[in-house]
Amino acid sequence: MLRSHHALRAVALAGAVALVLTACGNSDEDPAADPSSTGAAPAGDGALVIGSLLPQTGSLAFLGPPEIAGVDLAVEEINAAGGINGEDVVVHHADSSDADHADVAPQSWTDLQSKGVQAVIGAASSSVTQLVVDDIATAKVVMVSPANTATSLSGYSDFYFRTAPPDTVQGSALGNLIINDGVENLGMLVFNEEYGTSLRDVVKATVEDAGGTVTYGNQGEEFDPTAPSFADPVAGVMSSNGGKAPDAIAIIAFEQTKSIVPELVAAGFEGRIYMVDGNTADYSKDFEAGTLAAWTSQGTIPGAYPSDDFQARMLEVDPDLTDYSYGPESYDATMLIALAALKGGGVDGETIQKNMAAVSGADGGTKCTGFQECADLVKAGEDIDYEAVSGAGPFNADNDPSSAFIGIYQFNDDNTYKWVKAVEGSVEG
Repeated sequence: MLRSHHALRAVALAGAVALVLTACGNSDEDPAADPSSTGAAPAGDGALVIGSLLPQTGSLAFLGPPEIAGVDLAVEEINAAGGINGEDVVVHHADSSDADHADVAPQSWTDLQSKGVQAVIGAASSSVTQLVVDDIATAKVVMVSPANTATSLSGYSDFYFRTAPPDTVQGSALGNLIINDGVENLGMLVFNEEYGTSLRDVVKATVEDAGGTVTYGNQGEEFDPTAPSFADPVAGVMSSNGGKAPDAIAIIAFEQTKSIVPELVAAGFEGRIYMVDGNTADYSKDFEAGTLAAWTSQGTIPGAYPSDDFQARMLEVDPDLTDYSYGPESYDATMLIALAALKGGGVDGETIQKNMAAVSGADGGTKCTGFQECADLVKAGEDIDYEAVSGAGPFNADNDPSSAFIGIYQFNDDNTYKWVKAVEGSVEG
């Protein structure tokens, strides 16, 4: 079930998010990383070495800075509290790029493996994860994605976890938002990539179960994300409701949105627009003022809106941040890896894997926040329930968060967007 939630875990949620589509600073490693850390993954009593496999280039590069900052913030906090085994945690950052540059992530994983990582945080894209997850799991290295949502990844491997919920939660939230707005006929512009089709399937089922009709974007009506023009799918959706446009259009895409929106303007669309985490972004430099607001455009992003304090801490790590999407989930992923190593008494991947669910609170335990508080409890022999900054619940049997928040955002007149509310959903598994 989804429910409206206006006070997310001890933080009043309000304010606008301004998202600038810029790549991160192209730094290969955290300043604290040990450049001599190479070779096979160490056994259980050395330094904990974490790799990030997050987008520094490609269509999801705008997600890289907050995700990398979340990892770095957690590492700073862990090391300030004494690290693991009395040694500082080491982090190496590598580029995942996107599915259209499928050679990047496998090479980055090879580089990370040569540096002896025992855990990998990433990828952001579900399709990119599928390029490397088998090799990472075979190496007995834990992989924790802060942003994967494809339903096919639920329970994929004992070594694969995620701190973002599967599309069953975001899709349900978006579908219910659409229905509650009074939309009866929905068209969808969906790119032919697993993220798009997986999310589409859940939105479609939610809308149709509530009595709505999906007029376009059904199976076989996806568009090629690499096409030079999206005029044809726009023409298709604009005539899909008995020769006229539907009440609303959901755009499930990445940067293709920058080309789709002008096509919809030219076609004279007058209904509502809905977006998702892959394209709920700052378009202030891309469209004329009022473009998205005229359609009462809204978007969804998994995760609780971060508190002012957490945003300030992330800005200390990266002062250039203008967005915080998936930063909390990346921070949580790093914390859970470190706490699992601490609880298991070893930094090898198998030890971390065996203790991930336990430190997330899957078996109950004392609630705790931050590394120091949780580590003190672990060292005292107590079971813990790590309280995720993202609001995600403990891991379930599929290594998905058992519950999660979905933020609902409204686009402003300047084509930026602001947080409106959040809903919480449970995850089967």
